[in-house]
Amino acid sequence: MSMAEQKRVGVYICHCGGNISDYVDVAAIRDEVSKDPDVAVAKHVMFACSDATQKEMEKDIREQHLDAIVVASCSPKLHTHTFRSVAKRGGLNPYRYVQVNIREQCSWAHSDHPAEATQKASGLIRAGKERVLSSEALIPIRVESKQAVAVIGAGVSGMRAAMALSDVGEEVYLIESADRPGGKVAARSKLFPDNSSGKALTDRMLAEIKKRPTIKIFTKATIMSVSGSIGNFTLKVSVDGKETLPLVAGAILVSTGYDDYMPAKGEFGFASGSNIMTLPDFNTLLESGSGDIKVNGKVVKRIAFIYCVGMRQVKGPNTYCSRVCCTAAISTSLAAHERAKDIDTFHFYRDIRTYGKQEALYEASSKAGDTYLMYNEKTPPVVEQKGDHVRVSVKDQLSAKKEIEVDVDLVVLVTGMVPRSNSAQVASLFKIPTGSDHFFNEIHPKLRPVETVINGIYLGGSCQGPKTVSESVNSSMAAAAKIYGVIGKGTIELEPIVAAVREDACVWCGKCKDVCEYDAISQVEHGGKTVAMVNSSACSGCGICAPVCPSDAIDLARYTNPEIESMIDAFSKDAGVTPADIAEKESGGKEMTQMKEFPARWNAILAKLGDEAKTIPEMGEATGFDLQDLTFQVMTMVKYRVLEPAGIDDDDEYYSYKRKR
Repeated sequence: MSMAEQKRVGVYICHCGGNISDYVDVAAIRDEVSKDPDVAVAKHVMFACSDATQKEMEKDIREQHLDAIVVASCSPKLHTHTFRSVAKRGGLNPYRYVQVNIREQCSWAHSDHPAEATQKASGLIRAGKERVLSSEALIPIRVESKQAVAVIGAGVSGMRAAMALSDVGEEVYLIESADRPGGKVAARSKLFPDNSSGKALTDRMLAEIKKRPTIKIFTKATIMSVSGSIGNFTLKVSVDGKETLPLVAGAILVSTGYDDYMPAKGEFGFASGSNIMTLPDFNTLLESGSGDIKVNGKVVKRIAFIYCVGMRQVKGPNTYCSRVCCTAAISTSLAAHERAKDIDTFHFYRDIRTYGKQEALYEASSKAGDTYLMYNEKTPPVVEQKGDHVRVSVKDQLSAKKEIEVDVDLVVLVTGMVPRSNSAQVASLFKIPTGSDHFFNEIHPKLRPVETVINGIYLGGSCQGPKTVSESVNSSMAAAAKIYGVIGKGTIELEPIVAAVREDACVWCGKCKDVCEYDAISQVEHGGKTVAMVNSSACSGCGICAPVCPSDAIDLARYTNPEIESMIDAFSKDAGVTPADIAEKESGGKEMTQMKEFPARWNAILAKLGDEAKTIPEMGEATGFDLQDLTFQVMTMVKYRVLEPAGIDDDDEYYSYKRKR
C-alpha cells in the first residue's frame, strides 16, 4: 500500500481505569486528534485491553476500512501481542499498529503536572500516528527447524525437561560436564519439605531417561563452540576429551545450576577449626550416619546456625537474598533433632524467609525448642574459638540489642547459592546476558521468564537465580513447553523487526559485524562487490549496527529513518490542546459514575446477574449501562472480590463473570 493511500487511522486513548485519565485529559486529546484528516476514528475508552473494546476495534477496522491503528495506553511490553492480535482479527496487518505509552512515560511520570502531561500525551499520540503512516506492513520470518533440543546441564531441572521434550516427540541431547547426571540433588539423602531422598529421585529420573531412545546423554562433556541460529544451532561437544561431536539442535535449554557460596578464611571464624563448617558440609555429615552427631570424636550437643553468610552483603558483591537458605537451615535443624535427641540449636538470623508452605517448617522448629536471635547487618555475630567449643556473641534485636553470648559445640554457616564458577564462560558461549548478581538473565521475570534475548536459547532452573528443587523443575518445564511451542511444528515464525542492508549503499567496512553481539552479520559478494548481509533468523533487532554504518546503508524495520524523523517532527509541533477546565471527565460521551453511586450501580449489576455468569455485553444489555462505564465497574468489583471470572464464552470472544462465592 502506498503512503498516499494510508490515510485512515484509528486512534484509541485508554483511561486505564484512572491511571491515565486522572492526570491526562483524554477527552480533550480525543477532540483534538479527531480534527486530523488522517484520523478516521478517534475514541477514548475505559480499558483498551478489555474484551469489549477489542471487539469494538475489530469492528471499526472492518467497517471504517482502517489502514492502521494507534493505541495510546500502557507500556507496549504488556499488550503488544494483544493489539497485534486485534489488528489481525480485524483483517489488518498486525505491524500496521503502534502502541503509544502515555501511562509509564506520561501520566505516572508527570502526575504532579496534569496540564503538561496532557500536552505531552497529545504530542506522543501525534508522533505515533505519523509513525504508523510511515511504517510498512511486515510479514513474519519463517525458518525450518531441526526437531531436536540440546539441554545443557543434567541436574533435576535438565533431566525433567529432557523427559518432557522427549515425550512430545523431540530428540534431546542431554549434555553434562560431570561424570554422572543428577547434579547436587543426587548427593542429598533428604530434601525438604518431605524428607524424600535426592539420590532416589535422580536415580528414578535417570532410569526413566534410559527408557527413552530419543534422549542421548553425554557425560564428562564440554561444549567447545556454538554457531547458527534458532532452528539450526550447531554445538561442537568434546566428550571425555577424546572426541568432538557436532550436534544440531533447533533450540537450546541452559540449566547449568549453581554453586554454593564458599566463605573466605576468617569469615565468621571459617577455617579456624573443624567445628565451624558450611551448611552443605553439615548436611553431608548429618546424612552420613545415625545416632549422636560427632565432630573430631566429640559429641555435638549445641549447634549455632548463622544465617546470610555471603548473602545480602552490605559491601560485598552478593547483595541479593538467596531465598532458599532459611528453609534449608531450618530443615537441617529439624533433621539434627531427629538424628540426635537432647540437642540445642540456636539460629542467628537477619530475617526468616520461609515463604509459602515452608512456614510449617519454621513452626515445627519453634515447637522443637529452637532459639532464634536476630542480628543487624551492621553488627553481625562474632565467632571465637574458646578451647574445645565456640562462642558466638550477638546483639539481639528482639531484646533491645542486649548482648548475648552462646557457647556451642558446632557453628554452621548458612551459605546461599551463587552462579557457577564457569557461568561467565557459558554466558559468553551462548551470548546470554547476566544480571548484577551474575546469574543468567531472562527477558522479563513475569512476562517472558524463561526466554533470553537470543532467539532459540532458553533458561531453566537455578542458573537464573536461587530456587528450590520444585521451583527449578517448574522453571525448566516452562522452558520445555515454550521450546515445543516454538519448534514443535517444524517451521518457526520469527519477529520481522530485524535489520536489513541496502546493498547499493553498502561499502563493507566491517563496523556492523564488529558491533553485532549475535553473529548475525556476515561478509558476502553481491553484484560484483563486497557487502554486509544480515541473517534475519539470528538478528535480535537491537539496532546497534545501524548507527555505526558510515554510509547509512542499514535500516531497522519499524525504526527506519522516515518513521523516526516523522515522529520527531510531529512531537515538535505545538500541542494544540489544553486541559479542559471541567470537574468531571467524559467516558464514551457519558459522565463517569461517581464514588457515591457505586453501591447502587453494583446492586443493579448483581440483581441482573443473579446466580448466572454473564459477559460484560450481556450485563450491559440487562442493565442499560454504558459499556465503558460498566467495564470499569466490573473490573472494580473483581478487584474487591464481589465478582470473579467464570471462563470465556463458547465463541472465545468475551470473559464471563459471576458472583464471588
